[in-house]
Amino acid sequence: MAQQRNGGQDLALLKRDIIDVVASRIRSLVEGGELQLPPGYSAENALKAAWLILQEARDKNGRPVLTSCTKESIANSLLGMVVQALNPVKKQCYFVVYGNQLVCQRSYFGDMALVKRVIPDAEIGFNVVYEDDEFEFESNFGRLRITKHKQALKNMDPDKIVGAYCVIEVNGEPVHTEIMTMAQIRRSWKQSKTYNESGGNTPHHTFPEQMAIRTVVRRACKAIINSSSDDYLLLHHMHRSDTAAADAEIEAEMAEHANGDVIDVVVGEYDVSDGANDAAAQQDTPQEAPSAEINEDKPQQEQAALIGPGF
Repeated sequence: MAQQRNGGQDLALLKRDIIDVVASRIRSLVEGGELQLPPGYSAENALKAAWLILQEARDKNGRPVLTSCTKESIANSLLGMVVQALNPVKKQCYFVVYGNQLVCQRSYFGDMALVKRVIPDAEIGFNVVYEDDEFEFESNFGRLRITKHKQALKNMDPDKIVGAYCVIEVNGEPVHTEIMTMAQIRRSWKQSKTYNESGGNTPHHTFPEQMAIRTVVRRACKAIINSSSDDYLLLHHMHRSDTAAADAEIEAEMAEHANGDVIDVVVGEYDVSDGANDAAAQQDTPQEAPSAEINEDKPQQEQAALIGPGF
């Protein structure tokens, strides 16, 4: 009983040191006019949901993430979640453990939510293209426009996917169209440690339509988000979460192989859509911490562990 009481007290203290600090920081940003949260988004509810998830979460060694990860990284991941107006209950983000660092990564649902935040009237449509589909598009000054896509039920074979596309429209007019061949999609999948090119029981092989759509949707959303003139704070935390994941993963991998074979780490155009271990290699902006306690410059010692839906 005494041990349970101590555990409850420790959790309460941890909540005070993390959740209360983040909530206070969010309030000051909103009151100071530095942050505008979208209508209908409750930062308090998102923080409560994330806290419930993290209380049950464990890293790959079975240790509770609330004790194995630094308080600074937990606070930063929660702050980034709220600034981007993401909700873990809606599977818009998930938490990944890299060594002793916790990172909040957007899912493709989160990417779509962020596009709608940047362009409130945006509508996002997507589909896969199968062999024998009637599919036509044109390019005008570098802008793609799909002019025809006619499908037949007999064509809808997951083994005969030839591509996928995503169209982002505003008031019925396309503002961005992304088209990817299956070869391009598979090259993106190869960035994921969960992808096995030879086959197996992985999501990429079990649900190829959904995974293809996810990949092309993320690429289309990235083009809108990265070209947005939305407030600096939002884009800062968006890029920071991507870059933190990339840096933490590389450091964790280097630590694991510290006394082993030499490994080459190539940071290229990563698609963070393809699993918890994918990373976006983007240039980071100057850090803005939610409090003086926040500091992410800690070395990594372990591999990554996924917490959340992983989409």
